[in-house]
Amino acid sequence: QVQLVESGGGLVQPGGSLRLSCAASGFSFDYGAIGWFRQAPGKEREGVSCISSSGITTYYADSVKGRFTISRDNAKNTAYLQMNSLKPDDTAIYYCATGDYRALVAGLGDYWGKGTLVTVSS
Repeated sequence: QVQLVESGGGLVQPGGSLRLSCAASGFSFDYGAIGWFRQAPGKEREGVSCISSSGITTYYADSVKGRFTISRDNAKNTAYLQMNSLKPDDTAIYYCATGDYRALVAGLGDYWGKGTLVTVSS
């Protein structure tokens, strides 16, 4: 059974940092690309960042480029999203998903986690 479990969310002040983790099980982690998505209250889900199975290829939404960094540790079956210089507009539930890299960039994932809440507020 495929499982993705996000963690690391919380309340942070503007300008602060958080690192989200996505722990995977139930599939061959090193064969799956990983994507991070977010959904703010009253808004549609948007893609944030994706990383290929090898970790060589990455994608970032323009809104997070230069502030967020995606990575993965295939030995630990875990992907990460380092978020720096956080803004109130980054407030959302953050989800990770796995699937084909190009499909994830297009917003489509085969399996999804339940999300972790990030709140950026003073």
